[in-house]
Amino acid sequence: MSAVAPGGRSVRPSPERDGWPAEPLPAWQDTLQTLHRWTQIVGKTRLALAPMQNHWWQVTLYVTARGLGTSPMPYQGRSAELEFDFIDHRLALRVDDGITRSMPLAPMTVAAFYREFQELLRSCAMDVPIWPRPVELPDATPFPSDTAHASYDAAAVEHFWRALVQADRVFKEFRGRFIGKCSPVHFWWGAFDVACTRFSGRPGPKHTGGIPNCPDWVMWEAYSHECFSAGWWPGGGGPNESAFYAYAYPEPRGLSEAPIRPAGARYDQTLREFILPYEKVRTSQRPDAVLLDFLQSTYAAAAQLGSWDRASLERREAGEATKG
Repeated sequence: MSAVAPGGRSVRPSPERDGWPAEPLPAWQDTLQTLHRWTQIVGKTRLALAPMQNHWWQVTLYVTARGLGTSPMPYQGRSAELEFDFIDHRLALRVDDGITRSMPLAPMTVAAFYREFQELLRSCAMDVPIWPRPVELPDATPFPSDTAHASYDAAAVEHFWRALVQADRVFKEFRGRFIGKCSPVHFWWGAFDVACTRFSGRPGPKHTGGIPNCPDWVMWEAYSHECFSAGWWPGGGGPNESAFYAYAYPEPRGLSEAPIRPAGARYDQTLREFILPYEKVRTSQRPDAVLLDFLQSTYAAAAQLGSWDRASLERREAGEATKG
């Protein structure tokens, strides 16, 4: 039996929708580069509106039941939210006075998206100036001038989002095992990854910066305290493959040689991070358990070598799975 979505679109059950989807289609790399910049435009809008939080937590996007969203943002006594809908492939703007507007997500240049997005905001009487250049990317062509990135493969985007849903779900389970200071599970539009970060409670050394087209003071705030962070890149950055990652800041001595799980996970000397290919997780008999094993074993190595006060930071009653 198939369900019928609003508008009469038939929704048929798919085995991939019941679990971890295959990696995005070959056209994904061009689409990723375009979508990355679109998410930065929306993310910078949240940056302009949301009150400052430690480690820039106020600027992130969140995985939703339809895509990626900002959550409510204050604007001149009103509240508004933006959401990338990767099912109907539209960018929706919803305001607390009941106004809803949207624009299509379809092949178009970054410059065209930027213009249409500004018109979308104006249609709801919103004017939000942003710094119109990408960050954390080697190519910092201003959004209004970027006509090189114009790909949008809807099927590939939906593959990406369904993998995001799975990763977000497992990261939230991992987050629940920690009772110390911990970030939400959120999507960083700067590096285009979903991540969760745990903190030891101690200040960290001043970050050296050096991130492409990103002021060093941004990293100083992001890494003001010792942390362990884990996440997922969908490909095209980091290890240049779809992969889960984990690292500690500052990196304790001996971490690169620490034994971790599962088989197939490795320490990347260039990135100075642990890497687990997405395909290793997806093709395993128990993807959730494999990913949790990676997250727990890398965290345990970092926390032990970094002399974290694990007894006061971890939720021991969660069971043997929390021990590393």
